[in-house]
Amino acid sequence: MPAPESAETLALRALAWIAGDTEMLSHFMNATGAQAGDLAARAGDAEFLGSVLDFLLMDDAWIVAFCDAERLAYDAPGRARAGLPGGAVAHWT
Repeated sequence: MPAPESAETLALRALAWIAGDTEMLSHFMNATGAQAGDLAARAGDAEFLGSVLDFLLMDDAWIVAFCDAERLAYDAPGRARAGLPGGAVAHWT
């Protein structure tokens, strides 16, 4: 699991990537209920950044596109999500 600061940095990169595509941004805002003012106002909120990664992780094609654009390993968003509030994976053993 990455350090929270690294997870937040990756989530901010994802937020910038989402915001750079009008259609993707519209999907994000509809899926999360975020308003335009929330993007800047909540960019420092780890829980909000978790929702950014939750959104990105909804679609494999989005993960691939983001990771290709940012030159990241395809598992980086999932690992970063684990480092933010609410991202711990429950093990049912």
